[in-house]
Amino acid sequence: MDYKRFVEEQIDEIRRLVGNDLAINALSGGVDSSVVTVLGHRALGEKLKTVFIDNGLMRAGEPERVVTLFERMGIPVRLISAKREFLDALKGLTDPEEKRQAITKTFYSQVFGRLVREWGAKFLLHGTILTDIEETVAGIKRQHNILTQIGIDPEKEFGYLIIEPLKALRKDGVREVAKVLGLPRDITERIPFPGPALATRIVGEVTEERLATVRAATAIVEEELKGTEAFQYMAVLLNDRATGIREGKREFGQIIVVRCIQSEDARTAVPVELPWEKLKRLCERITSLPGVNRCLYDLTPKPPATIEYV
Repeated sequence: MDYKRFVEEQIDEIRRLVGNDLAINALSGGVDSSVVTVLGHRALGEKLKTVFIDNGLMRAGEPERVVTLFERMGIPVRLISAKREFLDALKGLTDPEEKRQAITKTFYSQVFGRLVREWGAKFLLHGTILTDIEETVAGIKRQHNILTQIGIDPEKEFGYLIIEPLKALRKDGVREVAKVLGLPRDITERIPFPGPALATRIVGEVTEERLATVRAATAIVEEELKGTEAFQYMAVLLNDRATGIREGKREFGQIIVVRCIQSEDARTAVPVELPWEKLKRLCERITSLPGVNRCLYDLTPKPPATIEYV
């Protein structure tokens, strides 16, 4: 594919579709949303309003880091606090699909619906990629950013139209577009991170306490594995507990799973054979977290597993 031509075509198409109206988009800091943000601003300038929705489910320091990075690139980003809305929507939910649906409804109907009414936006630019569409349509796992492909009319349901410039590309293609746009390596080479964020890495109910645990484990995993050149790595908090010993006393503690996989486009994936010393170091650091007494390494390829747990 000629990615330079692709960029030019998408900029022209976004400009044509939006016309004199106003558009809005949500930036998460991942390569998909970052590419859409830059494409949109090159096409529309001030007619595109970019927001970062702080849903309370992100990695430590993520909202501030992303906003600062894009402001340095000359793209203003408004930080929207919606932590309470998302946590309230997830309260009591344990089924993966119910959790994803709760996040989707809160994101599009409540938070974005409010912003659309406030600014009078007519369009939402979205970082949907081909793998998102395929997995949702096939019934494997509903991605939060899939609407029209499963029969949801966003204009009727939420009051705006959706533009998806990347829907024909897979992750490797999106990275190539990011390079053409001149985005920094912090974005082009960043490991994928799901839209529902750490909610996809908590098996069972999402609570502030469980979020704090998986957020701390995520920081350890990303620090230890950033030099592996793997496609993706993560920490997952299981719903089960295990008996352990801490300071000579019995502890019924939490279990963290570490996943590190290699892939080209997220359709298939294989586990990375990490050195034994690295696995031991991960285990030592993760089991030093309060309440965590087991650390497991996931050797399952995709298929039969998906990359994320929820």
